[in-house]
Amino acid sequence: MADINRRKFLGTGGIMGLGTGLGLRIKDRGITREQIDHKYAILDAVLKQPVLKRNLFPDPVIIDSVELLRFEGKFLCRVRSKDGAEGISVSHNDMILFYPIFVRGIQPFLMGKDARDLDLILERILVYRLNFRLSGQALGIPLATLEFAILDMLGKIADKSVGELIGETEHPRVTVYQATEYREKPVEESLELIKRDVEEYNAHAVKIKVGGLMFMTNDLRAKGPEGRTEKMIPLIRKTFGDDMHLYADANGFYPVDEAIRVGKMLEEYKYGFFEEPVHFDWYEETRQVADQLSLPVAGGEQEYSLHGFRWLIANDGLDIVQPDNFYFGGMIRSIKVARMAQAMGKQCTPHMSGGGLGYLYMIHFVSVLPNAAPHHEFKGLNTHVPFHCNTSPLQVKEGQIKVPTGPGLGIDIDPDFIAKHQVVQV
Repeated sequence: MADINRRKFLGTGGIMGLGTGLGLRIKDRGITREQIDHKYAILDAVLKQPVLKRNLFPDPVIIDSVELLRFEGKFLCRVRSKDGAEGISVSHNDMILFYPIFVRGIQPFLMGKDARDLDLILERILVYRLNFRLSGQALGIPLATLEFAILDMLGKIADKSVGELIGETEHPRVTVYQATEYREKPVEESLELIKRDVEEYNAHAVKIKVGGLMFMTNDLRAKGPEGRTEKMIPLIRKTFGDDMHLYADANGFYPVDEAIRVGKMLEEYKYGFFEEPVHFDWYEETRQVADQLSLPVAGGEQEYSLHGFRWLIANDGLDIVQPDNFYFGGMIRSIKVARMAQAMGKQCTPHMSGGGLGYLYMIHFVSVLPNAAPHHEFKGLNTHVPFHCNTSPLQVKEGQIKVPTGPGLGIDIDPDFIAKHQVVQV
């Protein structure tokens, strides 16, 4: 019965033709090796499909320069073609840790390449150049920063939004959930802060944190602050009522047995998903939790491997995939994850990196997902970047953000702000 309930939750999205009828969970005792191999074959076919619409560009777009620009510890990327087209992106705040990888490992590889081959360029950087020794955010953030700038440039050439370069517009407005923190604060103080955030953005959905922070404990068997989770889960439901969509995130804090216990509590109070119940790369343990819950299990913000997502999707470790466009190396790789999920009847709601313009990249990505979840992560509009957008106020209105429809990323960053930056050399 639990499995049927999970499938009802996930059955609203479209399923790619190849995946129809393959709603088997790995926990089903009758599943065979042949059946799971068939799932893998479907996912491998999905991974081979190109993402960037190369047909939009009849002529080569040769990359003439790639610059990483820095001002007060924050970074932009500027890409130019030989014909004078330009694209620019705002990097993640953590680029301060990884910029030598960009300058020494990624930037030289791009010179003279045809930007129309972006799918292949990203694959070659990952497989043949860097991925033998680098992975995770150290590679994903520099790679995504580059990709966003190239997509911005290509969108301006084709007079298409970034979303239209990698898919068809499914969601001109993206419905968000308010992502809250405050796990380290007392319950009463946390509640008041969450209420403040919900009121500020008129949120119709909220995600809370359960358990404790892994970096605050040396005991992986810990249950978190005594009694806090047990109090918060029903209190949030009581405070916001039955019409509020609620989600919960453990950030990988729990061992399996405790994750199942907390998951059952979330089920009782009708939360929508349970994110990262155990450590992100505990694949078998993630599946063990999922097998015991009717509540959908979500995850993937820290996953850095397409092969890892392939396992989690085929073996039903996750019901909802959450690639982070920055951490995972860009929209093209993240689209491949969303497509694999769609092929198996699963949904996608990406994790959103905070700072910079993370929410802008997130809504462009979500705008083209046929299997988008009902709500998507939002952490506020705070940004250090001055910009103008002609096609969207880029504000939350009634729980939604309108996706820009202008070319590329659809924004114009203040030229005076860009001029303050200097080219990074290592």
